[in-house]
Amino acid sequence: MRVCTVQEMRECDRRAVEDYGLSEAILMENAGQAVYEVVKREFDISGSRFAVLCGGGNNGGDGLVVARKLYSLGARVKAYLLTDGYSMRGAARSNFEAVVRADVPLQRIHSAEELCLERSCDVVIDAIFGTGLFRSPEGLYAEVIERVNASNLPVLAVDIPSGVNGDTGATPGVALRATCTVSFGLPKRGNLLPPGRELCGRFYVSHISFPPSLYGAVGSVEISRSIPLPVRPLESHKGSYGDVLFVAGARSYLGAPVLAARAFLKAGGGYARLAVPESLVLILGSHTSEAVMIALQETNEGTAAFSNLELLCQLGERADVLVIGPGLSVNQETQELVRRIVSKVPVPVLIDGDGLTAVAGDPSCVCERTAPTILTPHPGEMARLLHTTVACIEQDRVLAVQEAVRKLGVTVLLKGSSTLIGGTDGPVSLNLTGNPGMATAGCGDVLSGTIAAMAGMGLSPRDAAEVGALIHGAAGDLAAAEKGEDGLIATDVMEFLPAALRRYRESFCRIGGNHTALVNVI
Repeated sequence: MRVCTVQEMRECDRRAVEDYGLSEAILMENAGQAVYEVVKREFDISGSRFAVLCGGGNNGGDGLVVARKLYSLGARVKAYLLTDGYSMRGAARSNFEAVVRADVPLQRIHSAEELCLERSCDVVIDAIFGTGLFRSPEGLYAEVIERVNASNLPVLAVDIPSGVNGDTGATPGVALRATCTVSFGLPKRGNLLPPGRELCGRFYVSHISFPPSLYGAVGSVEISRSIPLPVRPLESHKGSYGDVLFVAGARSYLGAPVLAARAFLKAGGGYARLAVPESLVLILGSHTSEAVMIALQETNEGTAAFSNLELLCQLGERADVLVIGPGLSVNQETQELVRRIVSKVPVPVLIDGDGLTAVAGDPSCVCERTAPTILTPHPGEMARLLHTTVACIEQDRVLAVQEAVRKLGVTVLLKGSSTLIGGTDGPVSLNLTGNPGMATAGCGDVLSGTIAAMAGMGLSPRDAAEVGALIHGAAGDLAAAEKGEDGLIATDVMEFLPAALRRYRESFCRIGGNHTALVNVI
């Protein structure tokens, strides 16, 4: 499913009217009907009192349709207008007049105190702003949103919770917390990017009778695709599933190389070689008995020395994939070693952790590569790569991925609660698996190993990043379902990789977990 910007959906609305003859009134009626269907699914209509909060735009018109439909079936409902109904235009004005003629309980409010929500209703329907707001709510609107949040009542948001930016998911000011949200046509980016994703609650999409041909190539973001994994034939060996060289670890970072290499094997990889400073070989080898250990000369700080360049380039040339960076440290000599290896090795390279800091110091080492490259930054590392701030990255994560791809010519995976994967062709992919329990040290190393395993199975670097993120998040969801999110550690996620792979093979993305955030299409 594609994910669109607000402007792209406005263009779909325009074309639906002008090219397909679907009037604005029909689309608004269908939108209201879709919300009504979710109200029936989520709440007890006969036993609940509903307050429908309506702004002055089309979102408010959608809310008035919902109020009218609830009222027609005998529900106890009251619509609250935050604007003068007679100033509404088009289909919204027509629905205001229909509500007045039908004697639906209606009140124009001038202050938040007039709502009295706790005493007068059980469910709030938010039809205040929708996706058209790109600034912080002010005055009466901000006060009403704050009052709804303070009431702790269940809320159904129409299209997107009021106060959430429809393009970025950002909340420049106060924003409404919804129990569930119904979006129209396609999901908007703000529905699925943090913090908007969390504020949306359970998420529904209704196509409101748009013809499928209308969507075409709408949306430069898509929800992660179902990409089939190669079958494991009877006549196969460890080399059939990837020979991966991991260059990782330092005296102060013993866990990262172990987690990355073991995750590769747990996710279906075949042959792991782990190159670490020589003083760590015996220690790490006892925790990674399935990997072949390679001893590296080391600096006084216990990091990989530059003198390893020729050896690592020779080993890297024989590998299917090189993973470099987890726990390497930011020692200057080691950082230069990373840059030189990356620029010289003619095989696909995945760069993570401290390797990304090395790339940020001289991006030409990846820009000039001819073999595929995957970068897996978190927002802080992405900020260093783009020479900006974390706040700027978080302000528009999609734009950040697109900018990094354009500048560096690589596949970029931006970690987060809604992981984004971008490449030099095709839309940015959005992964919805994973949960807050995975916000713990080492999970990024497990992700690197998982992506390397997908590449080792034969997937392209872009597909490996996309499927690897999905499998990694799904393993976290399975671990959380069994153990809970609190206290989840990276090893727990790694141990569930085989189960996540099995489910992926069996059912392509229908993977359980409390935070999978599957999109419900109605």
